[in-house]
Amino acid sequence: MALTPRWSQLLDQLRPRWRVTLTPWTVATLIVVALVLLPIASILLGVLAGGSETWDHLASTVLGLYVRNSVILVFWVGGLTLLAGVSTAWLVSTCRFPGRSIFEWALILPLAIPTYIIAFTYAEMLGHTGPVQQLLQLVLEPSQTARLRTGLMSVGGAGVMMALVLYPYVYLITRTSFQKQSGGILESSRILGKSPWQTFSTIALPMARPALVAGVTLVLMEVLNEYGAVSYFGVATFTTGIFRAWFSLGDGPAAIRLSACLLVLVFLLIVVERAQRGRARFDSGSRTFRPVVPYELGGWKAAGAFLVCLIPVALGFVFPVLQLLAWALQVWPEAMDPRFLTLALNSFGLATASAFIAVAVAVLIAFSVRLTPTPLLTLSSRAASLGYSIPGAVIAVGVMVPFLWVDRQIASTARDLFGTPLGLILTGTVAALVFAYVVRFLAVALNPVDSGFTRVCGNLDETSRSLGAPPMKTLLRVDLPLLRGTLVSAGLLVFVDVLKELPLTLILRPFDFDTLATRAYQLAADEQLARSALPALLIVAVGVIPVIMLSRIIARQRV
Repeated sequence: MALTPRWSQLLDQLRPRWRVTLTPWTVATLIVVALVLLPIASILLGVLAGGSETWDHLASTVLGLYVRNSVILVFWVGGLTLLAGVSTAWLVSTCRFPGRSIFEWALILPLAIPTYIIAFTYAEMLGHTGPVQQLLQLVLEPSQTARLRTGLMSVGGAGVMMALVLYPYVYLITRTSFQKQSGGILESSRILGKSPWQTFSTIALPMARPALVAGVTLVLMEVLNEYGAVSYFGVATFTTGIFRAWFSLGDGPAAIRLSACLLVLVFLLIVVERAQRGRARFDSGSRTFRPVVPYELGGWKAAGAFLVCLIPVALGFVFPVLQLLAWALQVWPEAMDPRFLTLALNSFGLATASAFIAVAVAVLIAFSVRLTPTPLLTLSSRAASLGYSIPGAVIAVGVMVPFLWVDRQIASTARDLFGTPLGLILTGTVAALVFAYVVRFLAVALNPVDSGFTRVCGNLDETSRSLGAPPMKTLLRVDLPLLRGTLVSAGLLVFVDVLKELPLTLILRPFDFDTLATRAYQLAADEQLARSALPALLIVAVGVIPVIMLSRIIARQRV
């Protein structure tokens, strides 16, 4: 059928924009992005393949429970992180009180503790032999103190544990937003007779809404990704359901459909976040901008601000770390054995390989977009970042399905040609695990690398190419030396995330292959909490490094 002149004209306008010159850089980028999107595609195709009797049983019995608990955790953790993150961000940004300079960076420290570590630490601290129970038993009846642990081992308790270590996402982004607001606007509100609370609620908070939503969205994605804490507390969610379907029931189609349901929840979060943003624009009065001048708090107000900032730091970092240190000192001589060194080598080796590959892929994508900034490559770059918004259990299932299919095809071909059966070549290997890590955390490397190209390199690469240097030489001689600090920072962020990752590692790790994260979780699940302290402490210690980096970056920021 012939197109009308109007449609022909429209296609002629769009064709140059979406036309792609097939250079080696473009082809490599499109192949890499396709591989990154492979787990998502395998989940979607697996849903179309049909269900199973196990899926029908799960859908009729526990699917509603998974949805209910996941929704409760989303609202509960979202509310708690908003309360802690916004209140502390406002206080350290606009007020001056004792300890403020310490809280500016200390409030980020809980981010170094994975949720599963703080969960089993508090479960023991509030247990019958824990220090909290022993103190409470001096003033309360045993039946009353027992309710404390019972209340902790619930959906609400799991939500509190997550909020204690996830609120820094909201704190960091919201604090940056408050710092970028003009002090003149806030002072004008005070001059017009508004109280500090009215200025905060009617001026500062609405202006920071995009930051609030972005921070909470990150928190909720981590909530939906969580497995260790909810599993330890016996809370049924989609992630625990995926593990149960895959390992306990041995039903791949059921695990795929549960993964698809969780994927829908994640995309709903993203859609809601984009929809609320809409076309809204916020003007901080940059033409007359001057930084917010913190005002002095005294008396009970200063004491109140100090306590508001101290409580999340103490509960989210100080108390758990002190408990882990106490356990570690008990088992230090026998726990520092060759097996612990093997765990550390396994974890650091996986994290180093994944970080190196993720940074290399990020450089490839970002540089290709700079060479050929077409809509297709720009869209591909954004699609490559989807992995970070997808729970680790979903990515693990999405990686397992195509790898199993490839292994079966290879085994069938080998049997037909040589008459020799082959085992699994890709599935259950370190290569599959590293591939899944790169898919999951590519966005962690891509965002700073892309920002570094724009901020540091500027038009230098174009100047280099105009002088006759080919793209590869420009990248190696001009861009990479300038981006050295950015690449190290991006690699370190990926390194720490891989070190802490639990659900993805539990599903895809090779047989009899443990990491610090899996070993700490397994020992805690077996009630060997003292022995779990050393691997947990090492994870926390490494996790503090990017926290220090973040605090220094914020301290150097100038609007």
